[in-house]
Amino acid sequence: MSNTEEQAGPSAAGSLAHRVPDLGALELLLAVARVGSLGGAAREIGITQPAASSRIRSMERQLGVALVDRSPRGSRLTDAGALVTDWARRIVEAAEAFDAGAQALRDRRDSRLRVAASMTIAEYLLPGWLLALRAQRPDTAVSLHAGNSTVVAERLLSDEADLGFVEGLTVPTGLDSVVIAHDRLIVVTAPGHPWGRRGRPVAAGELASTPLILREKGSGTRQVLDAALGGLARPLIELSSTTAVKAAAVSGAGPAVLSELAVGEELAMRRLVRVPVAGVALARDLRAVWPTGHRPTGPARDLLSLTRD
Repeated sequence: MSNTEEQAGPSAAGSLAHRVPDLGALELLLAVARVGSLGGAAREIGITQPAASSRIRSMERQLGVALVDRSPRGSRLTDAGALVTDWARRIVEAAEAFDAGAQALRDRRDSRLRVAASMTIAEYLLPGWLLALRAQRPDTAVSLHAGNSTVVAERLLSDEADLGFVEGLTVPTGLDSVVIAHDRLIVVTAPGHPWGRRGRPVAAGELASTPLILREKGSGTRQVLDAALGGLARPLIELSSTTAVKAAAVSGAGPAVLSELAVGEELAMRRLVRVPVAGVALARDLRAVWPTGHRPTGPARDLLSLTRD
């Protein structure tokens, strides 16, 4: 060991956190200086007097100097204690400034929420979730961008969205996820279409070889359908929204494959009819997604919680 190390002694070893008292101890010392009583300082801080005495003794051992003289008439700072109190005041003031700055960052974060969602979730699930979030956070401004699953991933990875929702089979690279709901795709047609009138299910092979009204490439619905059937015929019509696909099917243009969530009203009113399909399952998971390693916080965390209630 060098002479320098011998002179420094054990008090110079270790990290700063081990050598400097914590904020709670420094706040207690400041309270003793203000009220002139360890018991009064304990009440002001909200701890018991024995706990306050223990904290002062621990701080004195840590610093290696006596800080407080205790007597029946009260508690008085030693000369060293008065000096340490001056230093403590500056540290506590700096901590208060740090806390105020951190709160300002949280306020800025909490003032807005940018959501990106694939079409079915954006149109049929998110409105209810966002209304519930509004009740919890009336001061948070929410923006929603609806697009296919590929677009959702792009917006998250380019920091244009805080939370996303997708419908595809896989989680896009660079994103973490959690399943929030389950969905099923169904084949629908207008009542007058031949598939709507026949009494037997459509086989998986027939569905795969039939031109359908489809969402664009990159949509979760199309990914699930393509994977389940092992390929699709050239689309009859290719459209960029669930609403447009549904309207085309209602008009009698041809069969379409849509989420059960999207066609409940049309089925109930017989504007569309469900076509049974044999030999294939068209179930899928709906997921919340966010950039890997950046778990949602603030309003994004609250919205994620609402989707899983």
